[in-house]
Amino acid sequence: MSNIGVPGLILILILALIIFGPKKLPEIGRAFGQTLREFKKSTSELTKGDYEEEKKIQQKNHE
Repeated sequence: MSNIGVPGLILILILALIIFGPKKLPEIGRAFGQTLREFKKSTSELTKGDYEEEKKIQQKNHE
């Protein structure tokens, strides 16, 4: 997202406003935020599971 820049982001927001209208934008933003939150939660659970598995393997090797 760092490649977009401020002007590109403003353009995207203006296009979204034109396409969806001002009444739908907050609803779309909430849905996007909820989706992003679920994605982060899922990825953190996956990486946590991998870390715990690796830790168990290391403990077995040390015994």
